[in-house]
Amino acid sequence: MDRPFFLMTDPGCFDVSYRINPWMKPEVWGAEKAAAACAASTALREALEATGAHVETVGAVKGLPDLVFPANAAVVLDGKVLLARFRHPERQGEEPHFRAAFQRLKARGLVDEIVDLPEGLFHEGAGDAIWDADRRHFWCGYGPRSSQGALPAIRRTFGREIIPLELATDRFYHLDTCFCPLAGGKVLYYPPAFTAEARANIRAHVAEADRIEASDEEAAAFCVNAVNLGSRIIMARAPGSLREKLAAAGYALTEVDLAPFILSGGAAYCMTLRLDRRSVSAAQLHAAE
Repeated sequence: MDRPFFLMTDPGCFDVSYRINPWMKPEVWGAEKAAAACAASTALREALEATGAHVETVGAVKGLPDLVFPANAAVVLDGKVLLARFRHPERQGEEPHFRAAFQRLKARGLVDEIVDLPEGLFHEGAGDAIWDADRRHFWCGYGPRSSQGALPAIRRTFGREIIPLELATDRFYHLDTCFCPLAGGKVLYYPPAFTAEARANIRAHVAEADRIEASDEEAAAFCVNAVNLGSRIIMARAPGSLREKLAAAGYALTEVDLAPFILSGGAAYCMTLRLDRRSVSAAQLHAAE
């Protein structure tokens, strides 16, 4: 497929009925929030499709509300799928449903290989392993959800360099909540979410001019949890300060009201899983022929 290809999940069974991160607020959930969630998911899908992307949808499953966050289901690169293993029991029921979804995609030729994580390790997919298309490596978060010991499995599976980044707080429990590589080599991130060593690792790999730091307000609005397609960034509603930063850096925003999903600690990136990423660009493949 020669256009961006994303996996999303039907939000029909989404709710906030338990608390496994500090953002989750079951006490404020209600029927009106469920209706708003369906509208928000549709708006996100339409924003992706407006860029020319193709979106496949996984069916909803009663009792698995966080199935709407397929970024956590797997790491995908070069047609290879490394399945996640969830740390919290509340999410472990998602694993067979996502496995079945990938098996269906494989049967259609849309992915090539499905790989299991070694036993005894936790890793929550692309939420903690973000491919940097400019630098051609993975940024790998660990700590609250994903095991540090899972990082070598990512390197072995995909044969690509990994840059480890330890997360410092349960508030930013996945890397995708606080770190977003952008086309052109810039990185949008929230420094307080990382340990001092992780911040040093970011500085070592990203020039100062390419680092865009999110404020407390911008990070709390889940704007770092964004989908980037070229110069277009699709994200939750952004504070004016972030709009100005990104416009100055040459990016255009599509904002979507994702408030119902932010009540569960997720936004645009969490709600999608990109399936067409390649470790070698089309230009490089052509040059090698």
